[in-house]
Amino acid sequence: MKVLAIGCHPDDLEICCFGTLRKYVEKGADVYVCHVANGDQGHVEILPEPLAEIREKEAINAGNIIGAKEVFSIGVSDMQVNSHDQAVLDELADVIRYCKPDVIITHNDEDYMQDHVETSKLATNATFLSGLPHRSVNYPAFNSFIPTFFMDTLAGVNFNPTHYVDIGDQIELKLKALSMHESQIKWMLEHDEIDFLDMVRTCSRYRGYQCGVDYAEGFRPYNVYQRHSAKRLLP
Repeated sequence: MKVLAIGCHPDDLEICCFGTLRKYVEKGADVYVCHVANGDQGHVEILPEPLAEIREKEAINAGNIIGAKEVFSIGVSDMQVNSHDQAVLDELADVIRYCKPDVIITHNDEDYMQDHVETSKLATNATFLSGLPHRSVNYPAFNSFIPTFFMDTLAGVNFNPTHYVDIGDQIELKLKALSMHESQIKWMLEHDEIDFLDMVRTCSRYRGYQCGVDYAEGFRPYNVYQRHSAKRLLP
């Protein structure tokens, strides 16, 4: 099985679905991680260009922690993610053609900030684009109708999961991977007085309460034409 998780900023996937991705790895799946934005605005002191380099390295380290096969970065600047940007659509579609996923995980189509919503649209549109043979760039056309799941929002706000994944055995590794994003963990604590690791643990615990396990991550399927599957695709 092949899984592709498409997130916006480095650390978004770590927060919302890295326990599930680790569980996929443990079950023998090839897991790929792709970040659309480079996170270059995520600090009040570090300038954008060096911050983008720092955050890319942090994302690669986090992916290595859970055993991701590859970590991709599209490299769009923060607050510049645009689902109608054809160059970005083409690049993301090529990532999909390269990975040939059986399932995709991405942001919910409603969220608290523009970049996340635009990334969700990019993911679903690039998936369709990946199946068009005359629009292929570097890899052959793959499949326009890949089953897709929307992952939880930050702190679970306005998100009602229909599917849960038990990550009780993966929670510590999920948090270890998240801790690789040192630039963000330290900044959130110093600038916003938010203990992000504790927050993510608490949110995972809350989803666990909802479904009767210690820790869980929540999802809902992208319910449109031919994105359904008779297979159980979440681990």
